Amino acid sequence: MSDVAIPRTRETETGAAPEILDTAKRRQILEGARRVFFERGFEAASMNDITKAAGVSKGTIYAYFTSKEHLFESLVGLERREQAERLFDLDRTAASIAHELEELGVRLATALCEPESVARLRMVIGVAPRLPELGRAFYEAGPKVGNARLAAYFADLDQAGRIRFDDPVVAARQFLDLCISEPIRRIIFGLDPVISGTELRASVQAATAMFLRAYPPRA
Repeated sequence: MSDVAIPRTRETETGAAPEILDTAKRRQILEGARRVFFERGFEAASMNDITKAAGVSKGTIYAYFTSKEHLFESLVGLERREQAERLFDLDRTAASIAHELEELGVRLATALCEPESVARLRMVIGVAPRLPELGRAFYEAGPKVGNARLAAYFADLDQAGRIRFDDPVVAARQFLDLCISEPIRRIIFGLDPVISGTELRASVQAATAMFLRAYPPRA
């Protein structure tokens, strides 16, 4: 479900545009749900808990979301899309491709290793076998969007003659896997509760150097 406001049948007493108020109310519900899911996990969270956390009536929640699953899917989709758009802001005119990629890798690895991101990933992994649509929503709104944005950046660099890619989509996936696979494994399996920024940058630098040996920029 997209973040499109649901129109009201009449103007409210405040005189503000109905679309703005509806979007604000939807965001209020999603913020309450975010806190509950993070604190209790998907299975233990109830619509009553979310109602209290959001400060709205149950009827209001069901006017926007048909079920807890629908609410979780909408929350994950919104957060992941916003994160992908923020993290994958790449400068096609930057002098150093290596620098752009390193900074992207550090931003992404740092974001994914944050406690709330880890908790969300574990939740999705836990419920995906029973509710595969939630796993699909998580993937399509996050990893798929990020991969597409990086692939578009690679395609533009290729077209400009700055670097050669046989398949920008595959190259994007390879770069992202190099940057995040090891830190995420260490976090998910509980080997390290926290990975320092220094360690993350060193890991991303090594990944970037390896990637650019396979795809060397042109002079």
